[in-house]
Amino acid sequence: MRRALLLPVEIWNNRRLIVKLAVNDFRTRYAGSYLGIIWAFIQPVITVFVYWMVFGLGFKSGMTADMPFVVYLVSGIVPWFYMQELLNAGTNSLIEYSYLVKKVVFKISVLPMVKALSALFVHAFFVLVAIIIAWLYRIPPSLYDLQILYYFFCMFVFTLGIVYGTCSIVIFFRDLTQIIAILLQVGIWTVPIMWNLSIVPEKWQFLFRINPMYYVINGYRDSICRRVPFTAHPWMTLYFWGVTAVLFLIGTVVFKRLKVHFADVL
Repeated sequence: MRRALLLPVEIWNNRRLIVKLAVNDFRTRYAGSYLGIIWAFIQPVITVFVYWMVFGLGFKSGMTADMPFVVYLVSGIVPWFYMQELLNAGTNSLIEYSYLVKKVVFKISVLPMVKALSALFVHAFFVLVAIIIAWLYRIPPSLYDLQILYYFFCMFVFTLGIVYGTCSIVIFFRDLTQIIAILLQVGIWTVPIMWNLSIVPEKWQFLFRINPMYYVINGYRDSICRRVPFTAHPWMTLYFWGVTAVLFLIGTVVFKRLKVHFADVL
């Protein structure tokens, strides 16, 4: 437990360094390409467009009773994009910044946070896009949109806890990167992003609700579209934070125990 509590303190004490590295990470990610950081926005837009064409216009399988499908899709896929980006980039953060890991005086615990903040720039843009799209479909902005800050924090802590574990293990087991990519490819279908949970028999719906990302994705939709307060799901909230606390504790303990070997392996 003490190991897990020390990590947030280290992050807070190095917050200025994290911001500086995150801005630099975002700027240099697409350095050398003609369109530069625009590529960070093009890929998600094309992905949303393809899903909308296939499920919204093609199969007609994405009909929702309480909102237009494009609003349903965008409000659900935006948090998934952030989680996916943070998990992929965060897992490889220590390998990418191996030259910093080898420096004795450098606090390597900040490196996953650098990736988390770097991914936030694109996420903030697409949250704004989701709100605007909802507005175009006569769902105007409201104070409920501020709940996105809470649900983002939920997703941030949940994913970061996993990343501290994966970024430690991947140094010794490089195949983990490919395993995570496959799990994400399958995982997007285990939460109702392109489809509606109502198509699943009620007795089996709990199998999808136990995924912590369901709480986050449903929360984004509650905030942007449905105008439902986050206090409306107390049991799901307790479950989410219980799972998140366990994952964060495991991730930080694994990180602290393995970090003494990072420089030797890298």
